Amino acid sequence: MILSTVTASAILFGAFAFLILMRVPVAFALGLATVPVVLLDIRLTPFIVLDRMFQSYNSFILLAVPFFLLAANLMNSGKVTDRLIDLARAMTGWMPGGLGHVNVAVSMLFAGISGSSTADAAGCGKILIPAMVKEGYDRRFSVAITACSSVMGVIIPPSILMVVWGGVMQISVGALFLGGATPGILIGLALMATVYGYAKVRGYPTAGRPTLAEFRRALRGAILALMTPLLVIGGIVGGVVTPTESAIIAAGYALFLGMFVYRTVGLRDLGAVLYDTGRFASISLFAIGTASAFGWMLAFFNVPRLLVSTVTAMELSAFGVALMIAGLFLLFGLFIDAIPAIIILGTVLMPVAQSVGIDPIVFAIIGIISLAFGLVTPPYGLCLLISAAIGGVNVVSVLRDVAIILLPMLLILLLVIVFPQLALWLPQLLMPDAFQ
Repeated sequence: MILSTVTASAILFGAFAFLILMRVPVAFALGLATVPVVLLDIRLTPFIVLDRMFQSYNSFILLAVPFFLLAANLMNSGKVTDRLIDLARAMTGWMPGGLGHVNVAVSMLFAGISGSSTADAAGCGKILIPAMVKEGYDRRFSVAITACSSVMGVIIPPSILMVVWGGVMQISVGALFLGGATPGILIGLALMATVYGYAKVRGYPTAGRPTLAEFRRALRGAILALMTPLLVIGGIVGGVVTPTESAIIAAGYALFLGMFVYRTVGLRDLGAVLYDTGRFASISLFAIGTASAFGWMLAFFNVPRLLVSTVTAMELSAFGVALMIAGLFLLFGLFIDAIPAIIILGTVLMPVAQSVGIDPIVFAIIGIISLAFGLVTPPYGLCLLISAAIGGVNVVSVLRDVAIILLPMLLILLLVIVFPQLALWLPQLLMPDAFQ
């Protein structure tokens, strides 16, 4: 039997949805969903699925994923988060809702170091959620702002999602890093405005106005950690290192700070850090393999071509297509991890975006911001689950505050869609060769 495009798509997505409902892990569900199609279509064999998985691993750029995770874990283990919190407190703690602003600011600083939202939620949440509750902040708000601010970890460069996107779509990772900088900062400012509104309505306190000496001391304590984004992004943009080499430099630099400068990471700690990094990296990389096999199946059955022809027939403008793309990524982000969503949905929608003239950088930033929201929206909502567990509250009880905090963040996504230059001006200025 030779399956048609519609039949193959229905079987692939139907089987995947069924397996997810049966609580099969996403990485396994993606691989298992291809089995019925392989058995039914005479042109396919099981070895094709395995071959596509192994080919997806044969990518030098994907080596950056475990090293960025290692850098984030070393920063958390080395108490670098504490130093960033001290700096954030000195910078923003004097405003109404001081610790809420500190929460957002430290997430922005940590995002520029780790590239991981889950590491941000875990590392910052353990310190700031109890501190905010102790200062009189509502526990649900404390959990919600911690979870929502942590999503900047995958938007503000360096970003693990951007590394994966660049590797899969063959787009300059440096240009993606630069493209995410302005939207990431705007999301941070939108979150601070929301915190300010909460503080005025609920009467949340300030964290005190620091003296100049206290600010200098906090800056001196964090300055070495803040060098990480300069080494990573500067090296890539300057053409000195590749993304993988920059990730290795970031991990090596974090290890150097933890073991020899701050002396907060010992040999015993190193074993646990390496174990956690290997465990999380293996989950991500296995998902990349099965998602690549699933995505290859969609391409084999001409699903992208069908989508392009459908959108062309609908005669949508670039704005309409961008809204549709954002909506699909937001929907997928509710149920599955961002990395397999990039490989499955990104590769399918890329030709659709190109058909209406959407720049690949803008397409990537829209997709990554949309998927980032999935980290705080059930049923997946990994950062929300982590923050709720730290705060000791039920996820459902936090959803109202999460929805309020997400609204201005969605507004920033809409601004990127309406004004794509928000994502393009910096890469066009610093990396014009990426657009030739």
